[in-house]
Amino acid sequence: MSTVEDFFAQHDDWPWNPPRPGRATFHYLIAVTEGELRHDVDHVTRTVACGQWLWVRPGHAQCWHPPGAARGLFILFEPHVLTSDAARLLTPLTAHEAPAVLSPHPDDAAWLEQTALQLLDEHRALGRRQLDAHHALRRSLLESLLLRLANSPDVSIGAGAEGTGRRDTYARFVDALELHFRELHRATDYAGLLGCSVRTLSRAARDATGKGVREVIDKRRLLEARRLLGGAGWDARAVAVHLGFTDPANFGRFFRNHTGLTPAAFTAREAGTGM
Repeated sequence: MSTVEDFFAQHDDWPWNPPRPGRATFHYLIAVTEGELRHDVDHVTRTVACGQWLWVRPGHAQCWHPPGAARGLFILFEPHVLTSDAARLLTPLTAHEAPAVLSPHPDDAAWLEQTALQLLDEHRALGRRQLDAHHALRRSLLESLLLRLANSPDVSIGAGAEGTGRRDTYARFVDALELHFRELHRATDYAGLLGCSVRTLSRAARDATGKGVREVIDKRRLLEARRLLGGAGWDARAVAVHLGFTDPANFGRFFRNHTGLTPAAFTAREAGTGM
């Protein structure tokens, strides 16, 4: 737990000077309390205004911009720090495809900032109380903050009994996709894993995203390709093998159809822009 200004001051030569893309291994949660923060998440530049929160989740590609006049509170935590009950309740917020920029409900904004300040105070209180109590207090404050942040209008929770069933199906599909998108690429594959019909899975995907199952699968494969080509420095052949394409030419056509660029052109562009 820190502040934006302290974090940048302590790391003034990394990773934003010059900016370099990288893969997040922790949760990065930043509350902007003054100014405006720019941050690239999965190759999209997000502008985080005063009063908004930025959330970069483990696995996301990110690239820092100089903070400028931005000020705020910076929370860095590992996924396993949450208790199982809190992690279950926070699934819509910690999900891989949850929004990167959150605008808290107006009724929650002041409470969230105050709780974040209390978390910062407790973080700085190391040695002031028994270590177990210190860690328990930090976890309790963090979970309280996240559960209140889950009330943000940006977080979709849906409504209705039928919607609940389809949301559950889609949530299980997303979990399965995260595990198997490299080797499983058909709707029938995932319907079989989930024990439902392709029609049921298709309806769940349409309700949640407005897209078909194959589109969701292709979007996840494309995202991984962009991450590996742009941030990790993989070549097209290695990415093609990693994502289960039969040969690099098929991957090249897939990538060009979705981005308008060849893998080589995309890599060159990202190398020239920093993200």
